[in-house]
Amino acid sequence: MQTSTTVTPVRTTRNGYEVVSDAGTWSCRSVVLAGGACNLPSVPAFADALPDSIESLNPLQYCRPDDLPDGGVLVVGAASTGIQLAEEIHAAGRPVTVSVGEHVRMPRTYRGRDIQHWMEAIGRLDERYDEVEEILKARSVASPQLIGTPERRTLDLNQLTEAGARLCGRLGGIRDGVALLSGGLRNHCALADQKLTRLLDEIDDWCVARDLDGALGEPVRFESTRVAPNPPLTLDLRKGEIATLVWATGFRPDLSWFELPVLDTAGRLRHEGGVVDAPGVYFLGATFLRRRRSSFIHGAESDTADLAAHLVDYLARAER
Repeated sequence: MQTSTTVTPVRTTRNGYEVVSDAGTWSCRSVVLAGGACNLPSVPAFADALPDSIESLNPLQYCRPDDLPDGGVLVVGAASTGIQLAEEIHAAGRPVTVSVGEHVRMPRTYRGRDIQHWMEAIGRLDERYDEVEEILKARSVASPQLIGTPERRTLDLNQLTEAGARLCGRLGGIRDGVALLSGGLRNHCALADQKLTRLLDEIDDWCVARDLDGALGEPVRFESTRVAPNPPLTLDLRKGEIATLVWATGFRPDLSWFELPVLDTAGRLRHEGGVVDAPGVYFLGATFLRRRRSSFIHGAESDTADLAAHLVDYLARAER
């Protein structure tokens, strides 16, 4: 165990790999990348087109509403981070607009149990990467709209609009100081509502099949997401209505120090369930790495067991 150490590059050698750090250089036959998948904020390139008058922040830079300049705030993203920041900033008295793209709507609890209990019970968290038709798309799905509070409350877009926040479509670009918004807000919300209903139906069917209906809370269905009749398609950022833009647009791993030819054209690590496209290299701690549960803390155990077995087999074969 080498603590407080910065690795600069990892590169191939004749017999395996070389790990160069500020504490020395090591040679090895195998490397496991377990530095996390959320090291850097994923901010679109067109962020550079923001007018100079707009304060631009990502979630790693944001601390509290009082640190923001006076004026309205545009939160880009409606996953768990986006809705929490939108609620907090609006509660502090700032006008908030939320730019909404594809999102995953979930209640914190259902029929008296936490939604994660149900995801476990119905087997959704055990769905494997090789059982999904479009795994790259599955790995890029936004995090569910779940928050952690002592009272285990649910937060969704309806609650934000009830409080006074405004919804607009997905931010697709900025041209001459004008934010260009998607016209698909209603469709994005309808799709999230539809997927939520399917999930609750699956939970209810699971309860009926096990004769548990009477022992649990009553099934409920949630109100569809309310969308204004004509959401704006543009937002002029030069008018002063918006003073701050918060990019709640997700995170990505930092692979800048990894000098191996294992990245695809989009800069993503090429791997099959954590087995990287390089002999003896493995990846841990990524979204939907081997199972849907990989996205959560308790998913590390099963992923580690699988990859450890593969690693042991690889080293054994290398010795022969």
